[in-house]
Amino acid sequence: MSPATPVWQTLLASPPLWRLDEALEAPRRDSLLDQLDREIPWETPTLTLYGRRHPIPRAQCWMGDAEARYRYSGRRFSPAPWHPAVLTLRDHVASLVSRQLPGVTFNSVLLNRYRDGRQRMGWHADDEPELGPDPVIAAVSLGAERPLRFRWRDGAHAPFNVALPHGSLLMMGAGLQSRLQHALLPRAIPGLRISLTFRHVMLNES
Repeated sequence: MSPATPVWQTLLASPPLWRLDEALEAPRRDSLLDQLDREIPWETPTLTLYGRRHPIPRAQCWMGDAEARYRYSGRRFSPAPWHPAVLTLRDHVASLVSRQLPGVTFNSVLLNRYRDGRQRMGWHADDEPELGPDPVIAAVSLGAERPLRFRWRDGAHAPFNVALPHGSLLMMGAGLQSRLQHALLPRAIPGLRISLTFRHVMLNES
């Protein structure tokens, strides 16, 4: 699915942030974008903000092992069963990530579908308690290239953008979620984009 020897770019050394531009070869990334767009059970859930419920500005699907449940904005999400193509991609991503961080595994993925550049994801960190204190997040981007914006929680450094090409893999290592936030801001960029953020939910819930 990808070159035999992946070339990771180091975007930050501490906390670690890496990007692999060609995690998927051209024919596979194109067909996967089309397949996921057609076959994933996309939903547009609502979130509670300041006492009012609002539909999120994108479609999404939480998928993974049956036990990989998590709580977000006062709601508990149970995963949809693995789609075969997503499960194959999960194993491929885990193989690539293990070359940088041996022993990392993923039991779940959040898929987000943005129909165009007007749809967005606000500022956040993937730091839910179910992910543990120092989660590793691996994000595959398919479709229209959009920049992911990062900012430091303490404001010690300037915010910066990371380009997310079609078929790329962004790996956010341990410590990044506690020190930075990220957002997919609205842009005048046409075209469909689907992201898949693989993660490991801790199963020993209290």
